[in-house]
Amino acid sequence: MTTEQVRYYGTGRRKTASARVWLMPGTGKIIINGRESLDYLRRLTLQRIVQQPLRLLGLEGQYDVMATVRGGGLSGQAGAVRLGIARALLQVNPEFRPILKQNGLLTRDAREKERKKYGRHGARRGFQYVKR
Repeated sequence: MTTEQVRYYGTGRRKTASARVWLMPGTGKIIINGRESLDYLRRLTLQRIVQQPLRLLGLEGQYDVMATVRGGGLSGQAGAVRLGIARALLQVNPEFRPILKQNGLLTRDAREKERKKYGRHGARRGFQYVKR
């Protein structure tokens, strides 16, 4: 007889990164794309971004996080995992919502790179004006 382990799921997105996040009761390990989070993200600031929802609720050593992230760079991926963790924590306990919302962890950061337009050098940069 197998005992099914409880798993909570959340999806997070940031810039062009998309993360699928699973929370399981455990010891506080964070694994992103099969690697330890500090090994994967390489920067302590990005590590803190990922841990922010758990630290805010005081659940740091209580849940293991397993995430798969695709697209974007490391910063966008860290933001996507953070949103995924926050959404998964809502499944754990819906009463966490006011705390997470108050700290802006349930809002998807909608800032994207603006596309380059034709007739311009970049998204907004035009050609240099020549008077003579």
